[in-house]
Amino acid sequence: MASNSKKKSDKGPTPEEILTGFQNLRAEQRALSGKLSEFELDLNEHKMVIETLKNVNEDRKCFRLIGGILTERKVKDVLPVLVTNQEKLKEFIEKLQEQITKKGSEINEYREKHNIKFRGLEPTKQDEQPVASTTEARGNVLVS
Repeated sequence: MASNSKKKSDKGPTPEEILTGFQNLRAEQRALSGKLSEFELDLNEHKMVIETLKNVNEDRKCFRLIGGILTERKVKDVLPVLVTNQEKLKEFIEKLQEQITKKGSEINEYREKHNIKFRGLEPTKQDEQPVASTTEARGNVLVS
């Protein structure tokens, strides 16, 4: 029985293992994309709050939610923190975008390595024919 398992491992991964690996890579890419959209929403919220607080008196009270606790602060204390958070979010978003593109290239390499093709994306014989020959191919079909 030990020789049977060696023979299987010499052949490489099974189609099921290849599919599972590919699905895992795509799931990782989707998770990264979800995080990216979440941080982009946070960035937009930061932009709106910063624009609103710029037009307000610095000594005015404002409230900030920190870890589920609502705290009372002054605008002059909150605004610099929001600006630094916004800058950090921008940097983090750029890093996430780089990770997503790396994951995409990793997926493409995996597809090429294991010859993975999607159903419906391959050109059919009808799509490959030139447009001029489609009128000739109709033959005896009456179209009204």
